Amino acid sequence: MVADKGKKPKIGEKIAEENNDQIDGELVLSIEKLQEVQDELEKINEEASDKVLEVEQKYNEVRKPVYDKRSDIIKSIPDFWLTAFLSHPVLSDLLSEEDQKIFKHLTSLEVEDCKDVKLGYSISFNFSPNPYFEDAKLTKTFTFLDEGTTKITATSIKWKEGMGVPNGVAHDHHDHKKKGNKRCHEEDSFFCWFSGTQQKDVLEEIHDEVAEIIREDLWTNPLTYFNHDADEEDGDEGDDEENGTDDSEEDDEDQEDDDGEDDEGN
Repeated sequence: MVADKGKKPKIGEKIAEENNDQIDGELVLSIEKLQEVQDELEKINEEASDKVLEVEQKYNEVRKPVYDKRSDIIKSIPDFWLTAFLSHPVLSDLLSEEDQKIFKHLTSLEVEDCKDVKLGYSISFNFSPNPYFEDAKLTKTFTFLDEGTTKITATSIKWKEGMGVPNGVAHDHHDHKKKGNKRCHEEDSFFCWFSGTQQKDVLEEIHDEVAEIIREDLWTNPLTYFNHDADEEDGDEGDDEENGTDDSEEDDEDQEDDDGEDDEGN
């Protein structure tokens, strides 16, 4: 008897296929329900973010006069911001020796959020009259756009005659070449942070680490870094005193040994 090539699948195989279809249907339904719940969570998170921003904006206004009071006190402390920068583990590497001379004229630093904090913020450096540039204020502004990009603008520094390079002094380019250092002075200066984007009104998707450090770390409590420098000096003095004590003790012991030897000789 010839086998029927078109015979139907076995009953077990048919049941398995039906079960698979049922599982697939249940899986799709579960995923759809999960997506609905996730959408609900996203909506709540958006509402929460809006509320957080409202609170942040409110307290920005509360903090403003306190920041102003702090700035007035800082102005009475010589080289406060220079010391804070030099004591910071990251920012200290950005200041050249010439930058440090310019920073001695830095009277205040300001970080200001837009009224709508979602729109961005600015960082401003205020200087007393100095021999390096005409500007009394250097500002870098970060504007957050709907496209998820950041628009960055900065003050175009008006260097005084003979101070046309970003680190504020007129270098001898021949001497620079003799040293074998081909690196541009601009790259050695903190002030290239301004010149890098100045006069460029373009969209730039940039992660500005320096700005974030100043805004989130240094600005919130600069006293931490100013005191850090003072603490290190106190620590050095303490070490010197301890060493001095140890040396005195050793001298006393040596003197006692010498006296003992003299007595034996007598």
